[in-house]
Amino acid sequence: MEQTRFKKVSNIDIIETRVRGFISDIQHPNQKKKININDLEFQLRKLLDNYYEMDGYTLFHHAIETLQSEGQLIPIQNTLYNGRTPSLPLFFWVNIKLQSAKWDRLEMMKLNDLFDFSYYEHHPEWQTEEEWIRIKNVYTFLKSSQEREEVSLEERSVELFGHENFLIDADSFPEGKGFLARIGVAKEQLNIVRLSEPFVFWMKQGKEITDIQRVLIVENLSFFHTSIKLLEAGQLDYEPELIIYGEGTKIEQSFSFFFQIFPEKPYLFYYTGNLDAGGYTIISRLIEKYPACCIQPALKIYRKMLECAGQRKIPHKTEANNIIYRDQFLQWFTEDEQFHLIQLWEQNMRIPQEVLTIETWRRWM
Repeated sequence: MEQTRFKKVSNIDIIETRVRGFISDIQHPNQKKKININDLEFQLRKLLDNYYEMDGYTLFHHAIETLQSEGQLIPIQNTLYNGRTPSLPLFFWVNIKLQSAKWDRLEMMKLNDLFDFSYYEHHPEWQTEEEWIRIKNVYTFLKSSQEREEVSLEERSVELFGHENFLIDADSFPEGKGFLARIGVAKEQLNIVRLSEPFVFWMKQGKEITDIQRVLIVENLSFFHTSIKLLEAGQLDYEPELIIYGEGTKIEQSFSFFFQIFPEKPYLFYYTGNLDAGGYTIISRLIEKYPACCIQPALKIYRKMLECAGQRKIPHKTEANNIIYRDQFLQWFTEDEQFHLIQLWEQNMRIPQEVLTIETWRRWM
């Protein structure tokens, strides 16, 4: 039994070694090569007299699948197969040859007090001159990081990598994605600070910052300006001292900016947005992210929007949206209101915040 197992392993090694050798010989450093899998097997059979006795095709099939899983071989998807069982695609692309290690191991050892180079040892294709320059820049910075000030991620990226979006724009800088993970460094080690994105707001005339108690957050620009007019006329629900323009989902990132402007104390935050999946999601995530703040839907304003539903419903696809956020939002309403909101959802309809204008508001004055 043990001898049989050993013989099987040896056969696999022979077949796989030969196949890897063939593939390595035709690999190109800059472009993919196309191969016919039957031609490859034919060359293998010529070299091994006992190919059939060792069940060579089964082992050949295993070797091809192994190289495919490693990304060295890429099947060309079409209707052609090699006519054997189990079958293989007749044509494969041979991927480009991985670059051999270029970095001086002694130089790597000089930096391994701060970096883990194991990833580069297993992936020598990343051992490029550009990557080494980036590593050296980070190493130099980390050696004096305790003396450095905190700056934004974008500012630090310009300093270390020559572009502010190197670590955050994977489309423009694919080499930036995972760079810090490759060297085992956390973003926090770069002495960066997350900056709150500012937002537009309007404070009621005659009020001081210390007077702020009630805050209305408005999803859309049109109703933001409408709210200002209503506030100054003394006709806006909740009588907020401050109105914030949320700019859709942007408020989820910019909300923390509030606490850089206004003093720390309890506030009442009312949120109003579209009656649709996006609006439900925004307020639900705000409540989740800032549980210490008193954030709730501006129900009086939402109810006015519902009263406009008869003439202002707009088609809206909801099948791909998060029902959990919808249900979290609906729990603030009465059973009758929930019934109407569910109907809107099931009919794939929405009510935009823009139904509320100075003119439509007159019915409640």
